[in-house]
Amino acid sequence: MDNSNKDKLDWTMVFIYEFGKRFGLTVKQSFNYLSRFKGIDFIDKHYGYAHTQSFESMIDDIAMLCRRMGGQLQ
Repeated sequence: MDNSNKDKLDWTMVFIYEFGKRFGLTVKQSFNYLSRFKGIDFIDKHYGYAHTQSFESMIDDIAMLCRRMGGQLQ
């Protein structure tokens, strides 16, 4: 795995943890929710932008995206 993929994976793992912490989810629940409602897809496609933003800002943005895709977390 090259450094850019490792960095992307590391950032995504921390994001999943922080997202779950915000909404009271385990890491597994957080990952499953983000996968089901396209949050992981967004991060994968837009990592170049996402990793330059604060986790707080990205959690808000991804939560809004997931709600538009049918997610129910508030």
